[in-house]
Amino acid sequence: MDDLPDIRLIAIDLDGTLIDSRKRVSDRTVQALGCLRPGVRVVIASARPPRSVRHIYRSLALDTWQINYNGALVWDEPGNRVVMHTPMEGALARRIIDEARGHFPHVLVSCEILDRWHTDRFDPSYTTETGKLFAPDVVAPVEQFCDQPITKLMLLGDVPMISRLQSLLSQYSEISVIRSDPDLLQIMHPTASKAAALRFVAAHHGVPMQNVMAIGDAANDIPMLEAAGVAIAMDNADARVKAVAHWVAPSNDDHGVHATLEKYGLCRS
Repeated sequence: MDDLPDIRLIAIDLDGTLIDSRKRVSDRTVQALGCLRPGVRVVIASARPPRSVRHIYRSLALDTWQINYNGALVWDEPGNRVVMHTPMEGALARRIIDEARGHFPHVLVSCEILDRWHTDRFDPSYTTETGKLFAPDVVAPVEQFCDQPITKLMLLGDVPMISRLQSLLSQYSEISVIRSDPDLLQIMHPTASKAAALRFVAAHHGVPMQNVMAIGDAANDIPMLEAAGVAIAMDNADARVKAVAHWVAPSNDDHGVHATLEKYGLCRS
């Protein structure tokens, strides 16, 4: 036990990590998170918006800030307020949308602005985990909502189209493009990342990054894992994620977060 790292903050991705394929936190994991050593904080770090994390956050009785939109937003759930926001300019988002639709007129466009979903066309054939839980807040022409800062722009459609758009958008130095799902591109400000947001949250709590553990499974988790003192990949993770991990935990369907907490001595017996 003396050789275990002094972990004081744990950042956990949501989809594919904390929740299983049924979109639930296993009872075993809930129990483990409920009996962490004193002084160990848990932070959810997700691509989802606050509204889509809320039911899980509350079920775990958390009181920490959360990382949303891959780090473009740090949200204080108990205080119902924005702590840090790193949006992209609306005019830039509009330029990207126009280029994407110039090549593929039927690409689906969604803009998250803080905690509200704006789109000009809703099609449930291609949607996100949040889109399965919530309807759009605004359905209107793009020009009516791209006149303000955009927290996250998403382009959705069939896999060949999204692959082509990913290649086309690589020319833009003003954006960060993440593809953690085959039919989805997530586009944000280039400085927004889970790593940058995690550093911000850790500094707020006075926890050095060497005392931070990060757990994830997808490409958007790699910067966070690289920034943390201890990096954990799930067994269901992308090979690129496993390559930067200190340890590969069981899958999200095999209580991987619980196994991690036990391995690193973070659960009180």
